[in-house]
Amino acid sequence: MRLLQTELKNKVLQSMMNILDKRREDIIAANQKDLDAFDKNDQALYDRLIVNEAKVDGMITAVKEVMQQDDPVGEVISQRKLENGLNIINKTAPFGTIMIIYESRPDVTIEAAVLAFKANSKILLKGGKEAFHSNVVLVECWHEALTENGLDKDWIQMLQMNREETQEFLRNPSQKLDLIVPRGGERLIEFVKQHAKCAVLVSGRGNNFLYVHKDADWQQALKVIVNAKTAKISACNALDKILVDENLPEFESHLKELQKVLKENKVEILVDDKVSGILNDEQTITDKAIWKEEFLALKSVVGSVSNPNEAIDLINENSGGHSSTIMTKDASTAETFMEQVDSAAVYHNASTRFTDGGSMGVGAELAISTDKLHHRGPLGLKQLVTNKYYVHGDGQIRE
Repeated sequence: MRLLQTELKNKVLQSMMNILDKRREDIIAANQKDLDAFDKNDQALYDRLIVNEAKVDGMITAVKEVMQQDDPVGEVISQRKLENGLNIINKTAPFGTIMIIYESRPDVTIEAAVLAFKANSKILLKGGKEAFHSNVVLVECWHEALTENGLDKDWIQMLQMNREETQEFLRNPSQKLDLIVPRGGERLIEFVKQHAKCAVLVSGRGNNFLYVHKDADWQQALKVIVNAKTAKISACNALDKILVDENLPEFESHLKELQKVLKENKVEILVDDKVSGILNDEQTITDKAIWKEEFLALKSVVGSVSNPNEAIDLINENSGGHSSTIMTKDASTAETFMEQVDSAAVYHNASTRFTDGGSMGVGAELAISTDKLHHRGPLGLKQLVTNKYYVHGDGQIRE
């Protein structure tokens, strides 16, 4: 794969910004076709599908932010000279060809492609059929920007395949694949892991927990819970499970206040056995599998624990490894919680909604990785490279 100069890559991105602005009416009109054909009963996916003026502005901003970032390719990670005279330099390098499989969100077509291209990788975009018309126009915009700057359209490709064709492509790809990112639910992730023949970076599953410690500021906890649960139910960083410490002062009255606040925000409540004795008009959990479920809906489980260790164990056993929060005024307890909870992002007195490239200062993101290999958390520009060793010698041989 040819390494492109930073100046050329940035010229493509500047062209893309201009084209998105020029073709915003076409983009929104194409998106309306997708919206008209979509089943609005799935509110989470419908929310992800919408493209309006603000979304187009967001796409342009995402491209601009990546354009303004330093080129991640060719950065020196380490350098050392050995006793035998070999000079060994470890530098960042492109992955090669990245395939991303995603559902509903047309803005991923922009964010994934801009990151891959600036990181000097080709990208294959396999979007969901529900966003077909939107993605066609957005990829046309990319191709126009590439052509305008003398580059091949193959840098950014849209794959149009059904489930069976996708399965066959994963097993026997028609071109070299270096990395696949399935950005969606557990069924999609398992499907890709089952059939892919190259590295798969897992992303997308939330099922996030918040633990209210006995020394929490209760009003602050309520504010954080409402934001994490209701601000954007379709996001993988939305809150699903709320654990309240039984030793919290006024435990029963606080649970009833939490119930009232969640009901005011139209959140369906499920409760464990202990909480059901207090909130007896709510549905009690009968299947423990619910603890592992990501809702993507105005729905939440409220449970109780007797201490931080119990909360940590419950989270580590059931969460998706995405984001977890502790609400407490005790800094020592917070530190222990954050060290022991096995999530990509752990929070102290803050909403899980901040697990996002833009909110974490990374900028546009390819996905939120919950894998432990390579990188965890937002996959921004600097995380979308691998590495390569450059070894300079003067005729050395290994004896």
